[in-house]
Order: sequence, then C-alpha cells, then structure tokens
Amino acid sequence: MKKFRQDFWWGASSSAFQIEGAWNEAGKGESIADYNSFKHSGEQADTKVASDFYHHYQSDIKLMKQMGMKVYRFSIAWTRIIPDGDGAINQSGIDFYNRVIDECLANEIIPFVTLYHFDLPLALVKKYQGWASRDCVSAFRRYAQVCFKAFGDRVQNWQVINEQNLMVRVNERMNMTAVPAAQVEQVRAQMDYHMFLACAYVMNDCHQLVVNGKIGPAISSTMTYPISDKPLDVWAAKMNDNFKTNYALEMYCFGKYPGYYEYFLRQQGIYPQTMADDSKVLQAAKPDFIAVNYYRTLAAEYLPADAEHPVGQRVSDIDFDLYGYFKIKKNVHLKATEYGAQIDPLGLRLVLNEYYQKYRLPMIITENGLGTVDELTADGKIHDQYRIDYLKAHIAACYDAIQDGVELFGYCPWSVMDILSSHQGFKKRYGFIYVDRTDFNLKQLRRIPKDSFYWYQKVIQNNGLE
Repeated sequence: MKKFRQDFWWGASSSAFQIEGAWNEAGKGESIADYNSFKHSGEQADTKVASDFYHHYQSDIKLMKQMGMKVYRFSIAWTRIIPDGDGAINQSGIDFYNRVIDECLANEIIPFVTLYHFDLPLALVKKYQGWASRDCVSAFRRYAQVCFKAFGDRVQNWQVINEQNLMVRVNERMNMTAVPAAQVEQVRAQMDYHMFLACAYVMNDCHQLVVNGKIGPAISSTMTYPISDKPLDVWAAKMNDNFKTNYALEMYCFGKYPGYYEYFLRQQGIYPQTMADDSKVLQAAKPDFIAVNYYRTLAAEYLPADAEHPVGQRVSDIDFDLYGYFKIKKNVHLKATEYGAQIDPLGLRLVLNEYYQKYRLPMIITENGLGTVDELTADGKIHDQYRIDYLKAHIAACYDAIQDGVELFGYCPWSVMDILSSHQGFKKRYGFIYVDRTDFNLKQLRRIPKDSFYWYQKVIQNNGLE
C-alpha cells in the first residue's frame, strides 16, 4: 500500500466565480469573470448561477465531510468584499465567507483560501485598466488586508493569486482585447509586474497580520519535453518552461527576474516601469510554500526567427509559440483527453522534483483533474472510472515524488464538484460530485456523488492507495 504521512492534507478545490452563483446578490459587484461569461452566455452557462454554492454551501460542505476531506481550497470573490474593487467594504460579503469558514471548521475541514482567482473587479478595469495601473496594486493590497483582518483568526493558510503565469497569457482574462496590437506585449509585461508586486506586498502583510499565517503563490506548472535530442530542441523545451512558469517562481521566491527573462524584456523594449523601493518589497517577500496546479505536459522544438518573424514574435496565447525560442508540438507518446490535454502522471513527479530542487519549499497540489463529459445513467449514478484511473495515477506520482525527497504536504484535485468551466460551461466536468444541470436548464441543481467520490473517500480513509 502507498501510504502517505498521517498529517497529509487530502482535499479538493474550487473557485468563487465557477461555483458560487449569486453573482449580484447581497451587494456583490461585477467581475471581469462575470463580464466575460456573459459575453458567451448564448453558447454556454454563465456565472449567474454556476453550481449555486452560495445557497447550498451548508449541504455542500457536509458532502465534503462525508467524502472525508481534510482541507477545502476555495477562493474569495474580491467583488463580494469590495464590490467596486477599491471603495466601500460590503459587510454582507464578509458575513457570507464567515459562514463558509465556520461551516468548514464545524465539519473539521481546514479552510485554505485563495484571494484572487481570475475575477478582478470590473470597476477597476473601467477605472484604470486593472493591473496596467499601480492603483490596482494598492487596491488589491487593501482588499487582502480586509480579508486577513476579517478571517485571519480562523484561516491560517492563504494563496495570493491563482495561476498568474497562465492568466497573464490570456488576453480576455486580463481585459486586453481592446489594447492596440502594438501595445499588447508592453501592457502584458506591466500587468505581470504589478501582480508580482501586489503578491509581494500581500505575502509580507499576511506574515504581519495573521498569527502563524502561511502564504504562497499558486502556479500553473509547465513540464516540457524536447521533441528530439537536438541540442536546440532541448534548449527550446527548457525555455518554454522558463518563459511560462519558472520566471514567475523566480520572482515569487527571490524577488527579481532571472537573467534570461530580464534580457528578453529589455531586448523587446517592454521592460515594465518600476519604482525605486519596489526591489526591497519584492525581495522581502518570502513564500511559505508553492501551490502547484498540474494537468499535462508539453513538447517543444526550436523555432528559428527570420526576416518575416523577428525574435520575440508570439503566436497564439496560452500555449504560445515564440520565434527565436520554441514551438509547441504534440507528444505522440501520450494519450489526451477529449479536450486535448495530454495525460502524463510521470510529468507530475518530474515537475515536483524540479521545483523542490530549485526552491526547497514545501508544496501542495491545488489543482489536478480530468475534465470530460459525464453521463447520468438510468440508475441515477455517474460511473466515472476514467476519472478514478486518472487520479489514481497522479496520486501514485505524488507518492513517488515524496519518496524522491519532495516535501509535498497535500493534494487538492480540481474540483470538489462540477463547476462552471470557463470555455465549456457544464459540458466539461471535473467534480467528485455531479451537479444535475445543463448549460441552459438548471433543473433542481441536485448533488449526486459519483463513483469517484466513493473511491476518493476510501483513499482518504486509507491515507493512500491500496
């Protein structure tokens, strides 16, 4: 049997805009995640109801307790706490999260809170283009301080910004769709820098305001294989990891850009505007852990620049190609989900080893899961053996990484229940608990534990895999 330490954190995850619903109730303001979902509301479900956790949180948390969860990683909606981002505090929002936190604790579940998960207040976008302005840094810091003071007596474990390194690559999530093409990369670099600065301020504040508080970043992990053994392909694979993830970890952990990334920003003429005291703030910030979100690996080959495609020209956004550096290729040795994510449990072991060897910080998995279509059968059940197989293989990879010497203290797969997928609504499901609704028919939002629910329940009871 592959048993984990007795104090290992078995849990599951969600995010506010994808699970809560009640998008404008009790004073909540509109977020960029709401705004973007409404643009696609004719094609799929939006944030207005989502999984309606806002009205079902008590019974939902009881189901988490039934499954055996030790920890629940969820996010707070900035717009519930400060509806316009930097104005009046909304006591109703604080009251809601107090109820959620207290319900978790009453069910012996550790609340593990993310402060920002893709849902910047829309008012800040309209006011000063969000993260393009240093004013957003101050607004986020104030919001985080409000949360630390309101919840820090019961919440000791915090994540700052979820997947900044991925979010900044998605123009819609950063509201850069209206930015002139010639300015996009400059604005992107400035937004990224401001998020790093905000993260540093907030990590420092947490250590001052929360007794025994622990805080760290949550990154979208990247493990890239070279498509061949050509030296330039090997270099390209490493640079893909560097440009999409490692540069961010360097900033979080050491407070400055690594040389290869600073060189690139200056070469492209997009190095962000900074202030004299920023470096002190950035280098004073010390994360207590790294939260790792892992779904897949990538493969890459060298992509040479030419007269038509100069060094630094990007192609696409999320898995972008970069002339002079790398081009993403399909790994023919891996199977993929129906939505294209290549399944690679060994990649998780590799990425955990790499991060631990570089940064020597404890780690927790805060996202890992299989998104696919689940069918409710005639017997009223969901037989998702495919999800069990996926999770089993990745938990085994976690165990192997621990044997390698990695200090991994928890596993919180995505997601605790079916929630709104940013691009596929309720067609693409990740949860242990089925939410009986479709994109355009809410039905009764009935909760139905899947086969994976009962399997994970046994994993937790056994503290590992049999």
